[in-house]
Amino acid sequence: MKTKPLFLVISAPSGCGKTTLIDMLLQEYHDISYSVSCTTRSPRGEEEDGLDYHFLSKERFEELISQGAFIEHACVHGNYYGTLKRPIEEVLAEGNSMILDIDVQGAAKVREYVRSLPDGDPMKAGYADIFIMPPSMDELARRLAGRGTDSPAAIEKRLANAEGEMARAGEYMFKVTNDELSHAYKRLCDLVDALSGRM
Repeated sequence: MKTKPLFLVISAPSGCGKTTLIDMLLQEYHDISYSVSCTTRSPRGEEEDGLDYHFLSKERFEELISQGAFIEHACVHGNYYGTLKRPIEEVLAEGNSMILDIDVQGAAKVREYVRSLPDGDPMKAGYADIFIMPPSMDELARRLAGRGTDSPAAIEKRLANAEGEMARAGEYMFKVTNDELSHAYKRLCDLVDALSGRM
């Protein structure tokens, strides 16, 4: 079945289950690829080059910026992060879809870039952005505490960030509330199916 290639941008506050939902989609939909971001920071733990990130030198990253190779890039805590244009264009040209997992600031830059493209550009034609919501701030606080990976101060900071991010949820075309993982996943699949014409 011929489906429309999508360029999906997905954002969520920390602890909303976005990574889990994206992993589930990638396992089920073999025509969807994951956009691997570039960064100048060093790999952490088990991270692999080309899988988790493309790890680049600062010089190489700045060279790519000057070539206009990124659809968005930012400097965070002294390190560059960015999304390359070419891999997305290549995947869409093959008739497949691409998911970009990015924060609200990055998504705003991508949205701006896509708007500037000519009508009929595959990236513009297939563009959709989705915001994953927690059922409530209380539930988000509970999930973050339950992970056992953050100090109370870090959790407070993540919750403050989450409020700021949720205030921008209205900028997104679609919102999916992750109240229960299987329900949220079904809503996400229904959305992907409808957008790509699989229905």
